[in-house]
Amino acid sequence: MNQVPLYLIRHFSQILALTLAACTGLYLLVDFFEKLDNFIEVGASAEQYLVYFFSSLPLIFVQIAPLSLLMSMVLTLGGLGRTSEITAMRAGGISLWQIIRPLLLAVAGLTIFYLLVNELVAPLATRTHNRIVEYQLKGRPEPSLTAGHIWYRDGQRIINVVLALPRQKRVQGVSLYTLNENFQLIRRLQINELRFVAPYWFAATAKEFRFAPESQELLDTQDLTDLTVDLGRTAEDFAQQTSKRGGMDNAYALWRDVNKFEAEGFDTTGLRVDLQARLAAPFACLIMGLLGVPFALRFERGSSPALGIALSLLIGVAYFLLMSMALAFGYAGALPPFIAGWTANLIFLLISLYLLLRMRV
Repeated sequence: MNQVPLYLIRHFSQILALTLAACTGLYLLVDFFEKLDNFIEVGASAEQYLVYFFSSLPLIFVQIAPLSLLMSMVLTLGGLGRTSEITAMRAGGISLWQIIRPLLLAVAGLTIFYLLVNELVAPLATRTHNRIVEYQLKGRPEPSLTAGHIWYRDGQRIINVVLALPRQKRVQGVSLYTLNENFQLIRRLQINELRFVAPYWFAATAKEFRFAPESQELLDTQDLTDLTVDLGRTAEDFAQQTSKRGGMDNAYALWRDVNKFEAEGFDTTGLRVDLQARLAAPFACLIMGLLGVPFALRFERGSSPALGIALSLLIGVAYFLLMSMALAFGYAGALPPFIAGWTANLIFLLISLYLLLRMRV
């Protein structure tokens, strides 16, 4: 009796390891060949190849772990069902709950591991990965992200954006510092909000400050209206920067930014949605593990493992589409951030509980 849980966990762990390895290998293979030209073009060193490889692993893990757990649960219980091992266990007096309990405990442990990786390791790996891909391989200037602000240089200007809302094609809290050839401040433009209408940004109001180059004394201030501004960036550029930054922030950093920007009067809808999505992500592992149980136990003896893989992929795609749709509504303000971040988890949890309660234990 005591050997059965160990056997089940060992069997599940072997399939999970193979599933993770296969998904990771396939992901790395496709990703590497997409970026191979960039590596060759800049003459990347062996160190850059290795750093790129190892920094990719945590990022890949947090993306494939829920689907891998679902697939492993389906293949484990489906395989035991095809070989009549579950029937033999139940004939020996072991209930169905006693069979799936060690597997669910293993999934719970992996959910905790996922949480730790997602909060502690993945943000650091994202910073390293972005530095190699975006700035070393593609040669782009690296913007500075400090305390939630975006800083970058565009010619003789230094631009600071407090909060970028690329999905609404807006940026808030913009300061443009214009310098002369001696790197002395001659003009500062302060704008509360800019809206993007390609190829320029438009401000309803702005305040201009002009300074004496040598003494840096304030010479003049002027209120401006209906201003057209060239930031040297499009809304898509800010979308790339904020998406990369989102991967570099854990839940605590996002929570801190939400409170900070709200206190400053900025729109934090997007950050709140990102925060809820990040909090919900680890629980997707547990839900996928639960969902795999009733589907796996419906397999007949003659069913093929390919059916389990196809079913897992179908469920994973459905979850991803529902999550993406809910987040899109959340970013647009059509759904509260909590609902947007947790909708997919709640729906799939209800489905899994319904199917579990219908099983004959």
